[in-house]
Amino acid sequence: MYKNTGSEPKMANLPYFLDGTLNINNRWVKLAAIIPWTDVEEIYALNFTSHTGPKALPARTAFGSLIIQVKLSLTDEETVEMISENPYLQYFLGFERYKQEAPFDSSMMTHFRKRFGAQDIKDIDELLHTATRKKEEDSNDDSDNDPPSNKGSLIVDASCVPGDIHYPTDLGLLNKAREKTEEVIDILWCHRSNTEDKVKPRTYREDGRKSFLSIVLKKRVSKKKRREVINRQFHCVRRNLASIDELKKYADLTLLKPSLYRELLVIGTLYQQQQYMYDNKVTSVDDRIVSIHQPHIRPIVRGKAGAHTEFGAKISISVVDGWTFTDTISFDSYNEGTELISQIEKYKERFGYYPESTHADKIYRNKENRAHCKKHGIRISGPSLGRPPKDEKLRKEQKDIQRQDEAIRNQVEGCFGVAKRRYKLDRIFTKIKASSETLIALIFMVMNLDKALAFLSLFGQYYKQLLEHFLNFISIISQGEHLKRRVIQ
Repeated sequence: MYKNTGSEPKMANLPYFLDGTLNINNRWVKLAAIIPWTDVEEIYALNFTSHTGPKALPARTAFGSLIIQVKLSLTDEETVEMISENPYLQYFLGFERYKQEAPFDSSMMTHFRKRFGAQDIKDIDELLHTATRKKEEDSNDDSDNDPPSNKGSLIVDASCVPGDIHYPTDLGLLNKAREKTEEVIDILWCHRSNTEDKVKPRTYREDGRKSFLSIVLKKRVSKKKRREVINRQFHCVRRNLASIDELKKYADLTLLKPSLYRELLVIGTLYQQQQYMYDNKVTSVDDRIVSIHQPHIRPIVRGKAGAHTEFGAKISISVVDGWTFTDTISFDSYNEGTELISQIEKYKERFGYYPESTHADKIYRNKENRAHCKKHGIRISGPSLGRPPKDEKLRKEQKDIQRQDEAIRNQVEGCFGVAKRRYKLDRIFTKIKASSETLIALIFMVMNLDKALAFLSLFGQYYKQLLEHFLNFISIISQGEHLKRRVIQ
């Protein structure tokens, strides 16, 4: 039964909520115990070469904040708010006492991503894997310490990590370039000097805007009409760039914001690329710019059903016993088949032996990779070269092995799926190239942290049950000895 008191509940005294010890079984307390903070400190300290200036925040605070953001899928502002509200998160960051105020400004998250590069994250991930693997080997210690010649399975694959940009079109990029150059002209004209007898350069911005809307607001447009509007945008951008070159004589470009000045340089390259494609009637060019704000992003042709072309970074990963290693992060398109040999050699460097089998897609099974695998006794997944055997039993066995290989290879697809759905790898919102690479590496490292935490929890439960069984066994034996003495007496 519920009884209505008829009055609003009183606010509890907040200090009582914060009085007491933390739960040692909390996930953040367990997570803080498995991260090598000393090694993180050494990597973090390499970013500071000067001994002057304000004191930087500790490495544990910086690195822990990045882990919290990725693990909880938060923005920079939400990360700081969450840290100020949660005492367990503050313990994870190394705070001695709980503080209700924000520990730092949200803009510091950008600096944290700059101070921990993608290679630094990979190195920390390797240290985590080594520590977890050592505990696993201690739990499965055998008498034979000689490493086998080949052992384990290596699963490799590649995917694209889309960036947060609008779908690029030639007309849209030229229209954005026109608007940016008009903004530059307005700023330079306002800060001009010794140009009283001059007239402000004409931009024809209204005509350019109308011509752009005449295309984008229609469902179907002929190819001839589209080329006419693109040509008109070319004229506007060309005229604006010429006006900017003239205004540079009377106003310094340092008056522009750094971001706007960088975009002006990008527009110059973009104009040349678009002019080349327009004149030669082609749809591609080397190092094609698809975003003025993020000029490092390149089109990645994947041929998927949902999107034939994606725009972002291309990554290659390898999965070993559920642990995901980020091998390559590149914003330039490349053939992932050329990465297999280096991935196999990294496996040899990590474990001291080559894998027994390698599970990869069809693009990896080229002549060079097959020869390398054959040289080191590695079985590569997929059908073998040549005609299938005439023996029906042998042919069936090969098909069963291929089916099992595909089932094993699905594990890497699951890793991409979890990273994109759970950890927001499907769209990277960072704007700087280095920050984007750091975030991608962080996502896979946090995935591995969750797996390591689950393994250690299972490892602890196993030994806890083993200890209980041992104590029960001792109790039974002691009871038996007690009964034996009573019979003798």
